[in-house]
Amino acid sequence: MTDQIQPIVEYPKRNEMLDHAILTVSNIEVSVAFYEAALKPLSIKFLAPYKGSDGHPDLWGFGTGKNIFFWLKHGKPHPEAIHLGFVAESNDVVDAFYKASIAAGAKENISPRARIEYYPGYYAADVFDPDGYSFEAVHKN
Repeated sequence: MTDQIQPIVEYPKRNEMLDHAILTVSNIEVSVAFYEAALKPLSIKFLAPYKGSDGHPDLWGFGTGKNIFFWLKHGKPHPEAIHLGFVAESNDVVDAFYKASIAAGAKENISPRARIEYYPGYYAADVFDPDGYSFEAVHKN
């Protein structure tokens, strides 16, 4: 077995394999505002709050308008357990995501650049959100 990541030739289309993800955050107001700003360059926006009942938590949903696939809930964050990667339509969108995230209060993890160690056409930026979660925008040529 090799320690190197083997490149995948074909990637699934946007949101084809994953329906939704829920991220637990410590301060819902801060996180909603942060993700509204950080995800705007990716055309992902806050779409709806969901009022939970019967043991289901309240959720705050983000998506593209066609569906909601990224949800926030209030609770105790566990940032070392999760990494999120969002699709960007171009390298310029990755750059815009990075700038918007930093302006919204993100801490830099990896500035925008080619990441050929993953895939020859992989271009991404990775930041830490207010709770320390690592998330990135990635464009794959």
